[in-house]
Amino acid sequence: MMWYGDGMGGWGFALMIVSTVVFWGVLIAGGIALFRYLNRTAVNVGSGETRPTPEQVLAERFARGEVDEEEYRRRLDTLRGAGPVARS
Repeated sequence: MMWYGDGMGGWGFALMIVSTVVFWGVLIAGGIALFRYLNRTAVNVGSGETRPTPEQVLAERFARGEVDEEEYRRRLDTLRGAGPVARS
Protein backbone atom coordinates (compact mmCIF):
# COMPACT_ATOMS: atom_id res chain seq x y z
CA MET A 1 0.00 0.00 0.00
CA MET A 2 1.02 3.51 -0.47
CA TRP A 3 1.21 5.83 2.49
CA TYR A 4 0.93 9.52 2.24
CA GLY A 5 3.16 11.36 4.64
CA ASP A 6 4.90 10.10 7.74
CA GLY A 7 1.78 8.99 9.59
CA MET A 8 0.09 10.78 12.44
CA GLY A 9 1.49 14.19 13.27
CA GLY A 10 1.94 15.89 16.64
CA TRP A 11 -1.66 17.13 16.80
CA GLY A 12 -2.95 13.65 16.13
CA PHE A 13 -0.99 12.23 19.06
CA ALA A 14 -2.14 15.08 21.34
CA LEU A 15 -5.79 14.55 20.35
CA MET A 16 -5.46 10.81 20.91
CA ILE A 17 -3.96 11.30 24.39
CA VAL A 18 -6.57 13.90 25.41
CA SER A 19 -9.47 11.79 24.16
CA THR A 20 -8.15 8.71 25.99
CA VAL A 21 -7.82 10.64 29.26
CA VAL A 22 -11.34 12.09 28.85
CA PHE A 23 -12.76 8.65 28.05
CA TRP A 24 -11.26 7.03 31.16
CA GLY A 25 -12.22 10.02 33.31
CA VAL A 26 -15.86 9.80 32.22
CA LEU A 27 -15.87 6.03 32.69
CA ILE A 28 -14.41 6.23 36.22
CA ALA A 29 -16.69 9.13 37.24
CA GLY A 30 -19.71 7.22 35.96
CA GLY A 31 -18.70 4.15 37.95
CA ILE A 32 -18.26 6.20 41.13
CA ALA A 33 -21.61 7.93 40.61
CA LEU A 34 -23.35 4.59 40.03
CA PHE A 35 -21.74 3.11 43.16
CA ARG A 36 -22.79 6.08 45.30
CA TYR A 37 -26.34 6.00 43.92
CA LEU A 38 -26.76 2.28 44.56
CA ASN A 39 -25.14 2.49 48.00
CA ARG A 40 -27.30 5.47 49.08
CA THR A 41 -30.53 3.79 47.93
CA ALA A 42 -29.71 0.54 49.73
CA VAL A 43 -28.87 2.33 52.99
CA ASN A 44 -32.00 4.50 52.95
CA VAL A 45 -34.36 1.64 52.16
CA GLY A 46 -32.95 -0.81 54.69
CA SER A 47 -32.25 1.58 57.56
CA GLY A 48 -35.80 1.72 58.89
CA GLU A 49 -35.14 5.11 60.47
CA THR A 50 -38.20 7.22 61.14
CA ARG A 51 -38.54 10.85 62.04
CA PRO A 52 -39.63 11.63 65.59
CA THR A 53 -43.26 12.60 66.07
CA PRO A 54 -44.12 16.10 67.31
CA GLU A 55 -45.02 14.61 70.70
CA GLN A 56 -41.58 13.01 70.93
CA VAL A 57 -39.87 16.29 70.04
CA LEU A 58 -41.92 18.09 72.69
CA ALA A 59 -41.08 15.40 75.27
CA GLU A 60 -37.37 15.77 74.46
CA ARG A 61 -37.60 19.55 74.91
CA PHE A 62 -39.38 19.04 78.25
CA ALA A 63 -36.70 16.56 79.34
CA ARG A 64 -33.94 19.06 78.47
CA GLY A 65 -35.74 21.76 80.47
CA GLU A 66 -36.49 24.00 77.50
CA VAL A 67 -40.20 24.14 78.43
CA ASP A 68 -41.83 23.96 81.84
CA GLU A 69 -44.58 21.50 82.81
CA GLU A 70 -47.45 23.92 82.22
CA GLU A 71 -46.25 24.78 78.72
CA TYR A 72 -45.56 21.10 78.01
CA ARG A 73 -49.14 20.11 78.99
CA ARG A 74 -50.65 23.00 77.01
CA ARG A 75 -48.68 22.17 73.86
CA LEU A 76 -49.32 18.44 74.23
CA ASP A 77 -53.08 19.07 74.46
CA THR A 78 -52.86 21.30 71.38
CA LEU A 79 -50.98 18.61 69.46
CA ARG A 80 -53.49 15.94 70.41
CA GLY A 81 -56.38 18.05 69.22
CA ALA A 82 -57.89 19.13 72.54
CA GLY A 83 -57.19 22.74 71.67
CA PRO A 84 -55.59 25.30 73.90
CA VAL A 85 -56.34 25.00 77.59
CA ALA A 86 -58.03 28.04 79.14
CA ARG A 87 -55.88 29.73 81.77
CA SER A 88 -57.39 30.97 85.01
